[in-house]
Amino acid sequence: PQDGGSLVARLYEAQAKVNSNKARSRSGKIKALQENAKLLAFLQGNGINSMQELYEKVSAMNKDSYAVRGQIVKAERRLAVLDERLEMWAQYEKFKPVRQKLDKVKPGKREKYQQEHSAELASFDAAAHFLKSLKESGEAITPKAWRAEAAKLTVQKDADYQKMYAMRDEIKAVENLRKAADRLAHEGQHQQKEQER
Repeated sequence: PQDGGSLVARLYEAQAKVNSNKARSRSGKIKALQENAKLLAFLQGNGINSMQELYEKVSAMNKDSYAVRGQIVKAERRLAVLDERLEMWAQYEKFKPVRQKLDKVKPGKREKYQQEHSAELASFDAAAHFLKSLKESGEAITPKAWRAEAAKLTVQKDADYQKMYAMRDEIKAVENLRKAADRLAHEGQHQQKEQER
């Protein structure tokens, strides 16, 4: 068992060694130093002093990432419902004048008008049926509120995506750190077995 300070130091040194092996050019060395500084800041900022704490942090980060993804999926499902409602409302409004004109057409010319505008009338009827069934189920027909909710959800979803992408990058870095820690632990066990012989 190692004390917490030595674990952080060993992780930092192992990651620094990996980064220095990758860095051949001046810009590569600068990037490696920046990665090392981020690593050290992450370890110290999260109070990680042991392997267990590192594993717990990785697990917590993954859990948070899945939670954000769940929020995104929920928002996307609601947006699909709202989009369908708004499309049907737009379709209803677009073809409403065609339907109103049909009601005003004299009975003799009615059949000809229906044939000429069959597609528009079918679209109106489909939209009217959709909205009627929505109303019968207890939903209010509120296109203005639907648009507002859709706009709000879109903004939230976009913010959640940005949050998720940032989390992914951080998780990737922490996963690399965890792998380095596993390598260190494995090397430590291997050295211990060698010394016992």
